[in-house]
Amino acid sequence: MGLFRRLFGNGAPDGFTGDLEPEETVVAHTPVQSGGHLVVTSLGLWVPGPRRIGWHLVSKVKWEGALRVVEASEAATEGSVVLLEDLAPLRFGVDDPGRVLRAISQRVEGSIRARERVESPGVWVLQRKIPGRDGFVWQARGDAGVDLAAVREAVAPIAARLAR
Repeated sequence: MGLFRRLFGNGAPDGFTGDLEPEETVVAHTPVQSGGHLVVTSLGLWVPGPRRIGWHLVSKVKWEGALRVVEASEAATEGSVVLLEDLAPLRFGVDDPGRVLRAISQRVEGSIRARERVESPGVWVLQRKIPGRDGFVWQARGDAGVDLAAVREAVAPIAARLAR
């Protein structure tokens, strides 16, 4: 642990029990009304529990009277492309979402290096940086209502092109 952390702490809020990586830095945090904290770090978003969601697995974030976070799961692969499926949205009541919402949005957008849209059936193909790792990953995520088989079919030509 570095001298700075020994002297000044890791920047996490009092009561936060997550196990930060040595190189993980806290960017912003806010208490959640139902308990715990949302903690934005260089490696991901810590949600109450606590558990960290890596930036490459945050599909959406939006303020709707509560902070709404949509996490994706890695459901399958098509060649070198990881096929994602969105999980049920997580909602967090917070009193002041401003700084945390901006920090989350910046990191999610910052993880995207390239994007391509397949309009029919409605699939986004993204090249994303995974924080804390070298390189990048290709991911595909269908719009709401687009099943995994349709995502796989839409991504197959792109995966073949990437394999060349």
